[in-house]
Order: sequence, then structure tokens, then C-alpha cells
Amino acid sequence: MKIGLIGSGNMARAMARGWGRPVLCADPIPGRAQALVDEVGGEALQDNVEVARKADLVVLCHKPAQLAAVAVDVAPEAKAVASILAATPLPALKEAYPGPPVYRFIPSLPVEVRQGAVVQAAGPAQDPAIDTAVSELFAELGTLVVLDDGLVDVAMGLMSCGPAYVALVAEAQIDAGVRKGIPAAQGAELVIQTLAGTAELLRRRGNDTMAIRREVASPGGVTARGLDALERGGIRAAFSDALDAVLEKR
Repeated sequence: MKIGLIGSGNMARAMARGWGRPVLCADPIPGRAQALVDEVGGEALQDNVEVARKADLVVLCHKPAQLAAVAVDVAPEAKAVASILAATPLPALKEAYPGPPVYRFIPSLPVEVRQGAVVQAAGPAQDPAIDTAVSELFAELGTLVVLDDGLVDVAMGLMSCGPAYVALVAEAQIDAGVRKGIPAAQGAELVIQTLAGTAELLRRRGNDTMAIRREVASPGGVTARGLDALERGGIRAAFSDALDAVLEKR
């Protein structure tokens, strides 16, 4: 399947690296498409129409507000369309692309190392062979979760925004260590390896977060005191507020 990327920004680049295969791409910023194909292989094309003509699957990686404008040129040529556009539900995509099979995905940045979460919006069957091929393509990038279209934006607030939140948490822990005398480089190694190892441990334990907490936090012990401090600091409310902010109507 020849993949055509409309837009060659951060997430397009992350997916291309994760797929590890040549891509066709175009981008309005001079040199950005060429830089991507210089890295992963493929062809930087002059415009979106050329991408659509040559690709088996067009992946929309542009800004959501450009949906209609891009579709004017791409829709007549596209054989199949996958969108990673935020806040753009399946009915809006299908309205813009009434002819070809249309799919909606939201990836997260770790797809670059095939460790990302990818949400697919559940939709009606279209072309069975293409349906399967497109889902399998995105499943290569990490863990694929299918949700109702109405829940995709909520999921985006958890996993697409999540790498930035996790990076902030890591940064805060590293800074706390620095304040107590741990050099930043060594603190980063300790914190980031702990995050990576804990994620793998949670996966092996069936995502049982409470079980991990119980194993680490002895009653009245140092971890229990640390957890109490985080709760008093409003960590749950902060993440709830972050999700509300992501979903806030603009």
C-alpha cells in the first residue's frame, strides 16, 4: 500500500518513522516534505493532487480548519482516505470525501518507535479489503483501540496529548531531584527509566494501577507519604481539568 501524506509535520513524521517505509508527501512549508523523504525514503511531490493520484491511501495530516479546502483538490483523486485531524468526526470527513472509503484515527507521538496508542473511530464497513489493510497499517504503530466516534476526542485528551503530560511529569520529578542535589542528567536517567519500566510492568499486570501502588506503597511508608502529598497537591483534579480544557468548545 502506497502511503501519501498530506502535510509533513511532527505527527506525519512520527508515523512515517514508525512505518519505516517510503512515503509520498507534500507540504506547504518549503523543504519539509523533502526532509521527510530524505529520512525515510519516498517522494516529495509538488502538491496534494499529485499525492492523491499516486497513493493508495491518503493520510490527512494538515490542520483541521483546512479540511474543506484540501478536499476540493484531493477528493476527486483519492482512492482511500485516513484522517488524523483533531475534532473532525467521521460525518464531517465523509461529507468532505463522499466517494472513497474514509477512516478516522488519532495517533500519539510514540508511534515513532512503534509504542504509541492509536485510536480508530468505529464506522460502518466500506470495502472489506481496504478496511482490513488500513486498520492493520495503523496497528503497526502500537496499540490500536477502536472507540465510538463520539469518544475519539476524549481519547485524544488522554493519549494524543499524553506524551506532553508525561514529559511534564518527568520534568517536574527531575527538577525536584535537582533541588535536593541530584545532577539533572542522572535524575533524568532515573526518572525516565522508572516511567518506562512502570509502563511495561503495568502492561504485564493487566493495567492494574492499584495493584502496583499497593506493592510499592507500604502503609505509613515513604511512598504513602509521597502519594498523600500528590493527592493534596491536586494531581487528580489537575488531570481532570486538563481533559476538560482539551474538550472545551472553541
